[in-house]
Amino acid sequence: MSGNLSNIFGGPWSPPPIPIYDPPEVQLKRAMEAAGLTPPAAVFLDGKLHRFQSGTKGTPGKGDKTGWYVAFPEGIPAGRFGCWRLGFEAPWRADVGRELTISEQMANTRRLAEAKALRDAEITKTREVAADTVSSIWASCMAASEAHPYLARKGIAPNGARVTSDGRLVVPLYTPEGTLASIQYIDGDGGKLYHTGGQTGGCFWIVGTMDDPGPLYIAEGFATAATIHQVTGRPCAVAYSASNLVPVTGTLRERHGALQELVIVADNDASGVGLRYADQASAKHGARVISPPVQGDANDYAQGGGDLAGLLSPPQSDWLIPADDFAQSPAPISWLVKHWLQDRALIMVHGPSGGGKTFVVLDWCLSMAASLPEWNGHKVKPGAVVYLAGEGHHGLRGRVAAWKVARGATRLTMWLSRAGCDLNTPEGYRRVVESVRALGELPRLIVVDTLHRFLLGDENSAQDAKSMLDACNALMAEFDCSVLLVHHTGVSEEAQHRARGSSAWRGALDIEVSIIPAKADAPMQIVQRKSKDAELAQSVYATLESVTIPGWIDEDGEAVTSAVVQFAEAPVEREKESATAKHRKLFENAWWASGAEVREGKPYVSRSAIVSYLMESGIAKSEASAKQAIKPSETNRLIGALTLAEIIAPYEHGWMVICGVEGSAMLMRRN
Repeated sequence: MSGNLSNIFGGPWSPPPIPIYDPPEVQLKRAMEAAGLTPPAAVFLDGKLHRFQSGTKGTPGKGDKTGWYVAFPEGIPAGRFGCWRLGFEAPWRADVGRELTISEQMANTRRLAEAKALRDAEITKTREVAADTVSSIWASCMAASEAHPYLARKGIAPNGARVTSDGRLVVPLYTPEGTLASIQYIDGDGGKLYHTGGQTGGCFWIVGTMDDPGPLYIAEGFATAATIHQVTGRPCAVAYSASNLVPVTGTLRERHGALQELVIVADNDASGVGLRYADQASAKHGARVISPPVQGDANDYAQGGGDLAGLLSPPQSDWLIPADDFAQSPAPISWLVKHWLQDRALIMVHGPSGGGKTFVVLDWCLSMAASLPEWNGHKVKPGAVVYLAGEGHHGLRGRVAAWKVARGATRLTMWLSRAGCDLNTPEGYRRVVESVRALGELPRLIVVDTLHRFLLGDENSAQDAKSMLDACNALMAEFDCSVLLVHHTGVSEEAQHRARGSSAWRGALDIEVSIIPAKADAPMQIVQRKSKDAELAQSVYATLESVTIPGWIDEDGEAVTSAVVQFAEAPVEREKESATAKHRKLFENAWWASGAEVREGKPYVSRSAIVSYLMESGIAKSEASAKQAIKPSETNRLIGALTLAEIIAPYEHGWMVICGVEGSAMLMRRN
């Protein structure tokens, strides 16, 4: 049987085109370009470390080769590349148009590790050679004078800087251990160049001494640091670059302790890089950040006639004010959701997993984002919300959609993150800040849901908690907003009404809210546990009502639903059984268990019978605890409480019911 295949395939058939991929050498060069580096004219896949001029800085043709790469040709070509000046490196693998096999993945991992080892060995070797060289150069240099063109132009003293034989100014870079690691050359026009191969990351130099108490300043460049020292008389550390502010601040914080005031004087550059790294250093290690009000660094500001002394040390004459004056002007609390979410505050909402805390937080956020006038009778302030969601994105999508249907909302000024990040790290904090800045609208509230998904470290560690709290405070200062943390409660029954982890969390909060899950006979309860600046709000009760989302159909063709918070009445509390009533019931149960004996026409229980009942029923775990419960002196326990209430009295080897009403009721039930 024959047939025309072209009819089957709908026309002439031809095999799909085979994709053509660039040679691995070309792919590597393109990866370098994408990373902002200028690749070399030719690359070699030979498993050796190669250096090249990365185009980041320096003078072409002067041997300024801070770029590097290692690439292996075997199997799937792979390796690493980077730039020592930028402190940047990245893995690389050639694109072959398919997923790698397990063996190829293992080989690729091995080659990347080999490339890293070669890179590390080269760095160590280069730095050792550079350290020996710069020590010799530094020793041979002469002390600089104020007549040096660069110093004269900047209006600063040498402060220990030196001069090479060809007239360039030289300043040192020391490791945290105090070893000279590299030097920076500065020509008369201000051109700067590090000694090739020397370590720069984490290195610094302090202009001035720490002999007298006071703040320690940190700046990017030597001229800035020298100017600050000249104006204040205080020491100033030279970090040499914006990216180096974070490790240098960390070293100084570790060296001088938590009580030392560190002040970072950031450059006000057009790109905002200086302030961005200064904010990271402040959030991570604790430091005050100051920046000139106009573009430029502190030296530019002083040279332009600015009051640098006033900027660095503002007058403190009004720092302490009389209490009468302090209390004279009203300062009402600003609320986002009145009585519940305070403006410019750190807030935490916690509850057990699946208890409804995210639904409640979303209800607040969406009420603000949709400009609703109130939340359960509490006035709402409209505003933008940034919701950092670390998990459950699929569920959040439905919850937001269902809320819009239930509340009749159309447009929301709210943004959600695609994933979590380590907020208490420089990289994570920078990612959040840059993403929020790019929105073009300042948020009134930033939500972190959940705390665990955004914390690098242990929530039980006070130190890790502090780093996260510092990051939250930095966000509040950066955007003049509130930050709300969503967190879990502990596992044990007694821990259900407090946040899990270190006690440092609660101590730092302005407002703390606990979500108590719904029970069979009671709705969910929203309880305010702490409100630092106001009276505690009355608890709110709510249920989660199912809402069908129009147009949403699942894979089985059924309508998709989600839940929305609906407010409910407070449950009617049942009168709790009194302790005396419990003791009466327990005594009667022991009486029945011992045969319902009667003495002189009244119910009677022997001492041994009560002890046996308490042990057999599991109320007492041991004979000793059972005997403790029947001591007449224990007036808050069984026998002592009933004796004190004149319901029973000692008789023979036990106790007799002397209360006529109680005794008659027991006898009637017996008969």
